[in-house]
Amino acid sequence: MRPALCSAFAPPEQPYLLAARQMQALSFMVHIPLVCFGIAFPVMVLFLEWRYLRTGDQLFRVLARRWTKVMVTLFAAGVVTGTILSFEMGLLWPNFTATFGPVFGLGFAIEGFSFFLEAIFIGIYVYGWDRLPARVHFLSGVPIAVAGVVGALMVIAVNGWMNHPQGFQLGADGQVVDIDPVRALFANTYFWHELVHMYLAAFMVTGFLVAGVYAVGRLRGRWGRYERTALAVPLTAASVAAPLQVLVGDWAARDVATEEPIKLAAMEGLAQTTAGAPEHLLGFYIDGQVRYGIEIPRLLSLLAFHNPNAVVRGLDSVPVTDQPPVNVVRFAFQTMAGIGTLLVLLAAVFLVVRWRRGRLPNSRRFYQAVVVAGPLAYVALIAGWVTTEVGRQPWVVYGVMRTENAVTGATGIPVGYGVLAGTYALLAVAVFWTLRRLAKVPMPTGAGNPLTGSPTAVGSR
Repeated sequence: MRPALCSAFAPPEQPYLLAARQMQALSFMVHIPLVCFGIAFPVMVLFLEWRYLRTGDQLFRVLARRWTKVMVTLFAAGVVTGTILSFEMGLLWPNFTATFGPVFGLGFAIEGFSFFLEAIFIGIYVYGWDRLPARVHFLSGVPIAVAGVVGALMVIAVNGWMNHPQGFQLGADGQVVDIDPVRALFANTYFWHELVHMYLAAFMVTGFLVAGVYAVGRLRGRWGRYERTALAVPLTAASVAAPLQVLVGDWAARDVATEEPIKLAAMEGLAQTTAGAPEHLLGFYIDGQVRYGIEIPRLLSLLAFHNPNAVVRGLDSVPVTDQPPVNVVRFAFQTMAGIGTLLVLLAAVFLVVRWRRGRLPNSRRFYQAVVVAGPLAYVALIAGWVTTEVGRQPWVVYGVMRTENAVTGATGIPVGYGVLAGTYALLAVAVFWTLRRLAKVPMPTGAGNPLTGSPTAVGSR
């Protein structure tokens, strides 16, 4: 049925399909980490302020106030990248938005409302320091966290629908009819695992990146009470999220095996439909087989269906024109899984030491690993989205509309690509400069100061 539906869409003449996809990918690479901070960072800031309200300890208030400035900077950058993405949806993929806008439009409408709500309360929260009663100020920050979650939730719902489309019918003339946007966005199988997967990833990326900043300070000998607290909060959040992500990954893999079997076949380089399919670690997919990889018998069937003898569909079950680029998907997936495993091990070390000894680890190598963990978490995040998006190809809406049928017929794509890259380069410089300026703002000092205390020797508790 689905191949027949595709005939309703006439592909435009577009010599720059690859460039259009690269533009969209570039925007996602810049915007997605900002989404992670929009989800997780307000929660961390509010946690610190809550601790101040509970204990009266000024350290938590100072740290929350300094992090608020970082939150505002990254929100401003997210406004720029999010606006660009909104325009790209219409300019690069007009056939997609024109055809299916009535299906997923509700999600983007709610996302836009959440953005304005977030912006309003960020303004209140920032200017409310020292102007509002302490508890009222804390409550004014709650909508920031809620709006960040809801806005991301809507985008994830749309992406889940693209991977598992439902909630509409497509007539012979290509017009969408019988639209049920609630069912399309919130009742599809993909929505739930993508939602949890992204939220845990947000805390991992944000937590490891923020902790990495203070780990650098620790390696340079700055290890007062302020630095220890500033590292412990995000690192704890990331370390709790990391092992939970393993369970969600298993959930997601089983949904992919059922709903997008060709994506799973590309991830694992499975050329032929196989009962008791093996798993291959590492290696390259060449001439219908994985070479230079480590084969583990029956493991793929066990992971995908919790049955070592289950049948797993291979790439041979669809025409070559309906297959994604296998090595791109496979490399992205293995990168995500490999980095995720390393982050889980790092998290386990931190949690064990924290729980059993009641302190932060002392090892210098541990803090060197924390510094590296932030960038690695970002790489894993992007690799996960590459797996999801490229693994769905050649479909923009799985099994219904091909990417080549959704793209614009405009000829100015290379010029736009160059302007986009230049814009993001300027934005990156501006954000880096701003964060550097904020980091150099001096903190209260003095002997016995409860905010920093006297700097302790490296390796102390």
